[in-house]
Amino acid sequence: MGKRYSLCLYLAGAVVARAGDEMSGPALMLAGFAVAGSTVEASSLLAGITISAAVGGPVLGALLDRAGRPGRLLAGALVLYAVGLGMILVGLGRWPFTVTIVIAVVTGLLGPALSGGWTAQLPRVMVGDRLPRANALDAMTFSVASLAGPALAGIVAEALGAPSAVVVSVVLITSALPAAWTLPVRPGRAGGVQTTSVINDLAAGIRIIVGRPPLARATLTSVVCCVAQGMLTACIPLLGERVLGGAGRGAVLLSCAAVSALVANAVLARFPRSVAPETIIWASALTQAVALALASAGSPVMLIVAVLIAGVGEGPQLAALFALRHREAPVNRPGFDRDLRLWL
Repeated sequence: MGKRYSLCLYLAGAVVARAGDEMSGPALMLAGFAVAGSTVEASSLLAGITISAAVGGPVLGALLDRAGRPGRLLAGALVLYAVGLGMILVGLGRWPFTVTIVIAVVTGLLGPALSGGWTAQLPRVMVGDRLPRANALDAMTFSVASLAGPALAGIVAEALGAPSAVVVSVVLITSALPAAWTLPVRPGRAGGVQTTSVINDLAAGIRIIVGRPPLARATLTSVVCCVAQGMLTACIPLLGERVLGGAGRGAVLLSCAAVSALVANAVLARFPRSVAPETIIWASALTQAVALALASAGSPVMLIVAVLIAGVGEGPQLAALFALRHREAPVNRPGFDRDLRLWL
């Protein structure tokens, strides 16, 4: 498998898809702020497209697990996500805001295709002793995307307008289609018949998470941290306007967090087995809690320091979460397999 589908192709597809995803949120917030002039409506767009991912993740994971050619399902999800972003952009200022929010929520159901949907395929791209390093590199693509996405959103919005930033994010997402479409076929599933329902697959996933304490603790911690990260991201336009003097500058804060996350993950990639994943996960949660406390100080310097510290916590935690889930996810268990990474 590794000879037919290279890790470089995987990483290239993952990073452009995730960069488009990371760009789409700030771009939608800036577009909503530019059209409506309301930080509440701007943040609501981001909330709508991200909150529904909590529901879409497990369902998409079950569907990918059942698919003989998961790459094609993943490619279809990327197309639909890009179409949803385009519809939101068209609807801003033209349709009732409630309609736009509904579209954002539906689009967000496919959001995990840009994150966990890729990671779930990694064990079929890299196997054996090469997988730990591939996990760290995969986590680094999140940091690269988190760095490039918000920065591009701010730059394009300042130069060409906020709607153009949404268009660029759509282009990035669709450029990942070839890499997604050609992902390795699941052995023994290409033409097989599924004997279990999606509901049974979801129930099996829940039983696995609940029945394995390390997995349950890691999942709970990641969920809490993701909620906190989402709350900070939703506040970015207002923080940028009040603390840094411009809503567009707030998007750059997300890039600051990505820089520190990328550096931290680069160190982790050099020493992938130096610290247990469980230790990294809880230590990273404490680090992010300290960062959020500092962000409330209201000082420009403290705000930048806070997001840098937050990145140090986010990056290693994500890599550790992938490592633990690859370790704990059962191999060849019907209805579950290794798509556990979609259960965030």
